[in-house]
Amino acid sequence: MAKLIVSDLDVKDKKVLIRVDFNVPIKDGKIGDDNRVVAALPTIKYVIEHGGKAILLSHLGRVKTEEDKAKLSLRPVAEHLSDLLKKDVTFVPATRGKQLEDAINNMNDGDVLVMENTRFEDLDGKKESGNNPELGKYWASLGDLFVNDAFGTAHRSHASNVGIASNMAQTAAGFLMEKEIKFLGDAVENPKHPFVAILGGAKVSDKIGVIRNLVPKADKIIVGGGMTYTFYAAKGLKIGNSLVERDKIDLAKQIMDEAGDKLVLPVDNVVVQEFKNDSPAKTVEGDIPDGYMAVDIGAKSIELFKKTLDGAKTVVWNGPMGVFEMSNFAKGTYEVGKALGALKDATTIIGGGDSTAAAKELGVADQITHISTGGGASLEYLEGKELPGIAAISNK
Repeated sequence: MAKLIVSDLDVKDKKVLIRVDFNVPIKDGKIGDDNRVVAALPTIKYVIEHGGKAILLSHLGRVKTEEDKAKLSLRPVAEHLSDLLKKDVTFVPATRGKQLEDAINNMNDGDVLVMENTRFEDLDGKKESGNNPELGKYWASLGDLFVNDAFGTAHRSHASNVGIASNMAQTAAGFLMEKEIKFLGDAVENPKHPFVAILGGAKVSDKIGVIRNLVPKADKIIVGGGMTYTFYAAKGLKIGNSLVERDKIDLAKQIMDEAGDKLVLPVDNVVVQEFKNDSPAKTVEGDIPDGYMAVDIGAKSIELFKKTLDGAKTVVWNGPMGVFEMSNFAKGTYEVGKALGALKDATTIIGGGDSTAAAKELGVADQITHISTGGGASLEYLEGKELPGIAAISNK
């Protein structure tokens, strides 16, 4: 079902509440990666260029103590947004009350206002993350229209997304949300074939739902990263000291039975005795010797994965192939990223922080069709789940 988009709304002279995802890394008051802020710009610009007043809400981190509040203010983000928009952005260090209400009422058409971190409301009971009805109703009362552009929180039912939406006559998706729904939705429901999914990361338990949902739809599912060795154990291979979820071995067997030759596992692995970047490493095929742990895929697996990707028309990648954070064991992840960037006439989609970081470091991010801004949300979407933040947006 097609959703209302911000461009379907008449925003002129209206106070437009926009739920953005400004949950960015901040250290010493400086933003580490502004990808999510940049991704929100098209929606913000549309509203202000069409005569609306843009009132932005976002969470930042988890707020459990007064010390968290001191570190997790959205003020630095508002200042950075001002630089990106090349215009003044009003920051209000409050999530409710007279100061916030007066600032909103004093806005002119085309103005932008950022209110304080919505999770400051979690300090006194989980009002934001628990979707407190009174809070959602209050925030809804501050605006005339609501636009949800925060795909990163679409899998959560919060006061600032579902709560506001349930108190508005109409809720629209922002352009980023629209893009996420289109690319991830098409990949899951209507992919061009051959369709290849690449799933990495530490745990099978994180990706079970995705694998199960994609088995009937994908032509191949490449598995890498720590989750590989639960499948190895299910096959009866020795795994040494490699990461394994013992309680998921039977499930891995079931998945292998369901997937058959669609499931592509590494055939060789880079192994070490100590979990350190400078540990002496060797490559082994098949069984992993006692006392060793796998930290990356080997050269033969890289070639196998490249061959599997050759000619693919839709590719979804979520999760690294090895211990990507250690430079000596990042090769498998990098090589997969390079292969993805080199594909011709393919729709390529990346979800998850490590995969995104690899694509950026390799300089292939601009060759990827779509890089998702939501790790957990993109995973749940790929599982075929209905996300509450998307369900709350009005249908056209």
